[in-house]
Amino acid sequence: MRSRSVLSALTTAAALAATLTSTPAQAHGAHHTGGTRHCPQLSKKLKWYGDNRAKLQRTIDARGACSAKWRGGGHGHRPVAAFDWDNTIVKNDATDATIAWALRHDKILRPQDWAETSKWLTPAADRALTEACGTDVPVGHPLPTSRNAACADEILQVRGEAETMSGEQAFAGKWNHRRTVPEYAWVPQLFAGHTVAELRSYARAARDEALAAPIGSEQRVGTHTVPAYSRYYAQQKDLLRTLRRAGFEVYIVSAGSEPVAEEWASGVGIDRKHTLAIRSVVEHGRITTWTEGCGDMPRSKGEMIPYIDGKRCVINQEIFGIEGARAWQKQDRGHRIAIGGGDADTDVTFVGDATGTHLVLNRNKPEIMCRGYDDADGRWAVNPMFIEPLPRKETPYPCATEGRTNPDGSLGPVRRGNGSIVPDQKDTAYGEEA
Repeated sequence: MRSRSVLSALTTAAALAATLTSTPAQAHGAHHTGGTRHCPQLSKKLKWYGDNRAKLQRTIDARGACSAKWRGGGHGHRPVAAFDWDNTIVKNDATDATIAWALRHDKILRPQDWAETSKWLTPAADRALTEACGTDVPVGHPLPTSRNAACADEILQVRGEAETMSGEQAFAGKWNHRRTVPEYAWVPQLFAGHTVAELRSYARAARDEALAAPIGSEQRVGTHTVPAYSRYYAQQKDLLRTLRRAGFEVYIVSAGSEPVAEEWASGVGIDRKHTLAIRSVVEHGRITTWTEGCGDMPRSKGEMIPYIDGKRCVINQEIFGIEGARAWQKQDRGHRIAIGGGDADTDVTFVGDATGTHLVLNRNKPEIMCRGYDDADGRWAVNPMFIEPLPRKETPYPCATEGRTNPDGSLGPVRRGNGSIVPDQKDTAYGEEA
């Protein structure tokens, strides 16, 4: 796995001096008044919930290149901000939009054996996919999913609900539920046989189509009705831009396919080396059903992806250069992100690792909402989604009993760092445009 560590950046006094001579903040308009440096400011024309803008701004001011304490991050690297992608930076799911586009344009190749696409695919799912998609198409050739609604339906149902159209379980077996989830890992496995360039082109086409579609619009794929539109959140675009101007290294960390995430992230100025997602093993120029590992976990059929604790591992390894089993562990403050943002339980570990601000977009996901509303360190910022925010969850989040997903898949209480149990939390950031 190629390393993307920023530890090597600014390691010499000369490099640090050059950076401070023309910091990103200064290059983009940060200025001096009366000897005091002022960090780039988040737009006050864009609405945030409560005091969330102020919380983010305080971290930018305290950690950015215009801070009086700026030392390139203090440990030989610039301060880091990391964000989930789907429904955090962009409205709706970029991966699902790409799958929908691929199904409407016959871009899924017939596998030799559906059971080989995932180590956890059940015999019931194997039969359902084989019967729906047929065996007339030669192996490695495109399935006619634009015309074969039954095939498109089974693929969407397995991906979206982890079940077949008849309601049978699609995945079974054992896996670490804080390191992977089979239906997420299955997405890049669906594109096995394609080149990375081909998958990127599908992602670009899906992105452009979704961004052009009216807000709220839907589309039919098979007999499923799925969102047809997507939008980059204006507040998040402004946040990413402001962070970069203030000297932060800004990363996307997604549980989607890496080529898909890279193409969508390019629309907000995040390049490929700053986009971390499920990285497929490529052989002879083609995507395989194998994925790269992290820490002490080798390549596998999806046993580790950037999912819950897996996102921490990827950040520790790829950004901070921490290798082996240590990459799964929470690091000291100098080797953690300053700002983390997410919308779901898949993001809870890395967002919680942030030392400055923990930004959460409310999609009613229990573990991350329990931590956000508990606000144990006073640095959590819970915000309704910026487009089509959810209404208030009528019942409290079951934090004290079953808010957390354990590695074996069972549910248990959400605990603070000191071991105390987080009490059930009421939903308070909801309902109207933030």
